[in-house]
Amino acid sequence: QARLVESGGGSVNTGGSLSLSCKISRYAFYYLAWFRQEPGKEREGVAAIHTARGYTRYADSVKGRFTISHDKAINTLYLQMNNLKPEDTAMYYCAATNTYTDWEVGALRDATYDYWGQGTQVTVSS
Repeated sequence: QARLVESGGGSVNTGGSLSLSCKISRYAFYYLAWFRQEPGKEREGVAAIHTARGYTRYADSVKGRFTISHDKAINTLYLQMNNLKPEDTAMYYCAATNTYTDWEVGALRDATYDYWGQGTQVTVSS
């Protein structure tokens, strides 16, 4: 069974930056993504990466501010978050799958992914 462990969450002021990490053990995956969820709301896809081809995809709300990357050597997924806003406050989860997906349709859909981390909290104060 794959294991995904997030770290790097915390509290920052508006305009600040945070870098999230997700250490993935036991398997290598083609499709990796970051999602976020606020209490009482649906989980939202934030960013995704195809690890073999280098494709990336971002939610409109984070384009130009967040960057997803993957270090194959240590099988760790990252999310660099800059110019953070209060509306970025949420629990952030990493997710993984090797099940083929239509990249345009499925990259930011939570149903695409089979494996999930436990989450790390990001809080942005105004």
